[in-house]
This record gives sequence, structure tokens and C-alpha cells, in this order.
Amino acid sequence: MRMIDFRSDTVTRPTPAMRAAMASADVGDDVYGDDPSVNSLEACAAERLGFAAALFTTSGTQANLLAIMSHCARGEEYLCGQSAHNYRYEGGGAAVLGSVQPQPIENEPDGSIDLAKARAAIKDDDIHFAVTRLLSLENTIGGKVLSLAYQQQARAFCDQHRLLLHLDGARVFNAAVALRCDVTEITRYYDSVSVCLSKGLGAPVGSLLLGSAAFIQRARRLRKMLGGGMRQAGILAAAGRIALEQGPLRLQADHDHAQALATGLAGIPQLEVDPASTQTNIVYARCRAGLTEPLRDHLHARGIRISAGDPLRLVTHQDVTLTDVRRLVTAIAEFYTAHT
Repeated sequence: MRMIDFRSDTVTRPTPAMRAAMASADVGDDVYGDDPSVNSLEACAAERLGFAAALFTTSGTQANLLAIMSHCARGEEYLCGQSAHNYRYEGGGAAVLGSVQPQPIENEPDGSIDLAKARAAIKDDDIHFAVTRLLSLENTIGGKVLSLAYQQQARAFCDQHRLLLHLDGARVFNAAVALRCDVTEITRYYDSVSVCLSKGLGAPVGSLLLGSAAFIQRARRLRKMLGGGMRQAGILAAAGRIALEQGPLRLQADHDHAQALATGLAGIPQLEVDPASTQTNIVYARCRAGLTEPLRDHLHARGIRISAGDPLRLVTHQDVTLTDVRRLVTAIAEFYTAHT
């Protein structure tokens, strides 16, 4: 039975074109800087996203950690959202490995950080306090898209308060598709950006970190220190290049499938779903009866994987078709019919 996986867009399988490119990739030793496929990917990414340089990394977690450690010295701090991935879901790496203190601020309902609250969190020039160095935003965050106007305001805020600005842009191409703009209309506001190739873009492994040439050189040194120096990484970079060039062109389909999923689930009385809140490829549904684990098991037996969270988080991606979405909605409806 073919398993349909709605747990995340990280579960995508490499396309036949990616597999072929990986098999025939021209490789060298990336630690020496002479892997042509890695160098090509980094140059292409820098040009595509409007930066001077880029670095191929193993994961979004590594890319964000390198960004924070490259921007902040030991004993300094970064401001971020309470729901930020680099605060909640990356193992505390900035604090543990970088000795950089996170200062979380509650996210607003639209995923933004109230800049007045961010201003209040900036530490005074006092030996008792960590030095506030960086503001980190996330776009998309929980599937929500930060507006261009807000990001422009964040840039002005950072300039005013002499802060650097980083974007966890794991799904930044999803944001660009939702905003109907080129991705550089987003990235232009940031000193650094991380981009995940292995989520909606479909690569099997890897993320990118982008910034100035000097910034990327610092990050490259830190990547080696953290054990991220990959040798013949061109095998992975070859798939990443295809993901970067072709992946964004099909993200609208994921968004359309997510909207169809949200609309279908909204018709099931036992679920609390707001289709209007689905902006990209992530759908949230709250189970009124609290039966998420039995629902997960019911679906798994029918060839569908979900995570049993509260709320349920369902993600569309290149391996999910509209037929798969309808199959999921039907299976969930059958479950609740049997449990009423």
C-alpha cells in the first residue's frame, strides 16, 4: 500500500530528475572548496536571492545556528518570537553551542513580533545585561506569511536600534508565492536568510545560508567547527540545485491542496478548522473530542500518516495529490462517524 504522508513537507522523496542528477554529479572536496556542484549551487542561490554569497548546510537548524553564531558573540543575545523554530525546536543550540542568549517575545496572531515589545526587550548598555545584537524573524511561521510592509518596518526598526536582522526563511518561497512577489522582495530586508531545500522545494537533504561575503566566511569556519564540513557534497547539491530552480514553480499547487483540505475538514463537525487561516501549505485542525491518537491509528491502518498533535498539523507537498487530500478527508469523516 502506498503511504500518504501529511506529517510535514520534509518527507518528500527526491524526484527522478534529482536522482539522476545525484548519480551523475560532478564532485570534489567541499571542505577544500573545490566541489563544483556545491559551488554552483551556492553561486546560483546567492544570485537568486539577492546576496553576495551563500553556504550549503546540512539542515535548517544548522543554517540558523550558524547565522546566530556568526552575528552574535558569546554573551550577546538575539530577539525572536516565542514560537520561533530557532528558539523552540532547534535543541537550544544557540545557547548551548554559541553561548548566545535567546530573548523570546510572544508572537502576534499573524506570526509577527510587535516591534514595540521588541524595543522594550532591547537591553540597556549595562554590565548586568547581555548585549542585544540581533532580531530573528520567521517567514512563513506556522504557515502564516509576514507582510512586506511589516518586514520593511522591521528593517527600519533594526537600523534605528543598530541591530542585525536574520530571517529563518525555511519556507520563504512559500511566502513569496502567497504574496505573489519575487522572493527578493522579501530577502532584500535582511542581513542574512536561511532557506530549506528539503521542505516544499523537495530536495532530500540540505539548506542554504545567505549573506555578505564576510558573513558567509565566518559561517563557513563555524560550520567546520560544528562538524558540518561535507566532502563530496555535490551529490546532495545536485538535487538541491534542481529544488531551488524548479521547486518554487509548483508551490501554488501545495497551497491549493491545503486550501481544499481545510475546506473539506471544515465540513466535519467534530473538527474545528478555519479555512481562511490557511495561507500556504499547512492546515491546523483541532479535535473537539480529543481523539487525535485513535484518529492517527485509524488513518495509519488506511495508508495515511499524520502526527497526533493538538491541534492536528497537516502539511501538503509535492508527493500529495488532490486525490490524496480527498482520501484523507473521507477517512477522517468515517472515523468520526464511527465515534459519535
